[in-house]
Formats: sequence, structure tokens, C-alpha cells
Amino acid sequence: MGKSYWLLKSEPNVWSIDQQKKIGSKGTPWDGVRNYQAAKNLKKMKKGDLCFFYHSNIGKEIVGIVEVVLEAFLDKTDKEGRFVAVQVKFKSKLTKNVRLEDIKKNKALSHLSLIKQSRLSVMPIDSKSWKILNKMGSI
Repeated sequence: MGKSYWLLKSEPNVWSIDQQKKIGSKGTPWDGVRNYQAAKNLKKMKKGDLCFFYHSNIGKEIVGIVEVVLEAFLDKTDKEGRFVAVQVKFKSKLTKNVRLEDIKKNKALSHLSLIKQSRLSVMPIDSKSWKILNKMGSI
């Protein structure tokens, strides 16, 4: 089975694409996810999978791409030991950020969880939508 694609949301005032880039090639844990559906998605991620980095609340736009470098492990920020994290590293910034309002205008993307389940912080992106969103971001 090939590579899978995902979208990870972060509030830029908490963790931004620029902070992710500064961390370097070792990457950093994508932790703090406490929604069960989002956590289930984290568990499905494989090393080498690519993820859009989405700035939520402030900006509401896809700003870059990160790569999964370490598959699901126990989230050190979860005292109960129920949730997982994955390690991701910076790949690239988009040439042009893809705003949520533009994603909503594209009928070919109307099925995305980003639109249907707006509060979900970790979601799959099908390969056709991945290509459309990359084109929108001028990659």
C-alpha cells in the first residue's frame, strides 16, 4: 500500500509552520490530541506519510507540508496514557497559502472532513484532493 495523506491543524499562536521549520530534520512530536477520532487517525499514520500543516483559528489556511518520521507512540503530555502522538518534520511551505474559504468554493473538495467536521484536528486527505490542494498552493 502506498503513501497516505493527512491534514494536521494547529493554532499558529501555539505551534506554527515557522516553529516546525526551526526544529529541523529530527522533527517534533505532534501531541496534545485528545479527540478519539483524531487519535485514531494518528494511529493510522505511517512513516513517510505527508501531511498538510493547517493554521486553525488564526488564518484558517494550509501553510505547509510535514512528513511523518515516527509512527504512533504514547503521548508524553497525556497523564492517563490513553492518547498517542506521531513525530513529524518540516518538508516545505506552500508558495501560496490555501485559505479555507477557497477550499469551500471548490466543489471537488466538498467531501473533506475539513469542511464536514471542522473541529477535527487530524484528518485523512484522499490522493485526488491532495493533488488539487497542492495545485491551489502552487506546488
